[in-house]
Amino acid sequence: MWRNLLGLFSNDIGIDLGTANTLVYSKDKGIVLREPSVVAIHSATRRVLAVGDEAKKMLGRTPGNITAIRPMKDGVIADFDITEAMLRYFIKKVQTAKIIPPRVVIAIPSGITEVEKRAVKESATHAGAREVMLLEEPMAAAIGVGLPVEEPAANMIVDIGGGTTEVAIISLAGVVYARSIRVGGDELDAAIINYMKRAYNLLIGERTGEEIKLRVGSANTLDEEMTIEVKGRDSVAGLPKTIMISSQEIREALSDTVSAITEAVRSALERCPPELSADLVDRGFVLAGGGALLRGVDRLLCERTGLPVTIADDPLSAVANGTGAVLAELNDLLPYVTSNAKD
Repeated sequence: MWRNLLGLFSNDIGIDLGTANTLVYSKDKGIVLREPSVVAIHSATRRVLAVGDEAKKMLGRTPGNITAIRPMKDGVIADFDITEAMLRYFIKKVQTAKIIPPRVVIAIPSGITEVEKRAVKESATHAGAREVMLLEEPMAAAIGVGLPVEEPAANMIVDIGGGTTEVAIISLAGVVYARSIRVGGDELDAAIINYMKRAYNLLIGERTGEEIKLRVGSANTLDEEMTIEVKGRDSVAGLPKTIMISSQEIREALSDTVSAITEAVRSALERCPPELSADLVDRGFVLAGGGALLRGVDRLLCERTGLPVTIADDPLSAVANGTGAVLAELNDLLPYVTSNAKD
């Protein structure tokens, strides 16, 4: 009862604390913030200068005394102090004039350690949260895309995020099998950057690598191949250089990383109990996360597994929407789906 009374005076929120982007879901309002997980700091004093969209514009373009960094790596906190500053900024930005600090549900990768879980909770607490509850990302994604996780049948979700790919089979509101690999959108970007350097002696930055992936990246053969003009610096001559790249070349560059994701999915299916495997023959599985938007990834996974593959209606918001659904049913649903909700 006391908790419910406090809820009237606080603005409870759900956070998808991603490697690439952070989304914040406000109870009764939906997703109210979607910004890159990037912070610009003063190199000498470590004073925070910009967060989110403003900081991302600075990536690779800062003078020597300013550093634009991503405090999340592979889905976990790489820099505790900067993550705390980032969370404080986001929480403050979405908080309405409430008297009591918010309760916060944060989605975390399923494979992280107890130490990493504690780091997330402490960061959020120091950033201004009254109470912090952790929810495993695959469960959040499954709830967010509308899978009937409480039914006694197999629900399979593949969440391809920026730092990790989460594969989980869920039944009766519990995770039957989950696998988390530290491969995601960042690895795809890095593969493109390395390919450009290896094949053309062209040095490009993170933002350019991501742009190439978004514009011509694919996991499977396209009906109509595309080309893109890429600008960077020639590593031999040391001068600016422009070349034309085809989507076929980029697909080749991404092949190893995409294969790692495919193998994670196949591994989960191999460990699935027979009765649940029978459910998946008809149900198939759902793709969520930014990686689900890579052209042809659904067709490739369908070919490699023989199962129906569906891309979520809004794959980028799946995890955040899942935290929102848990907030709405906080007292009933939370004990079943949260990960180590309290110390």
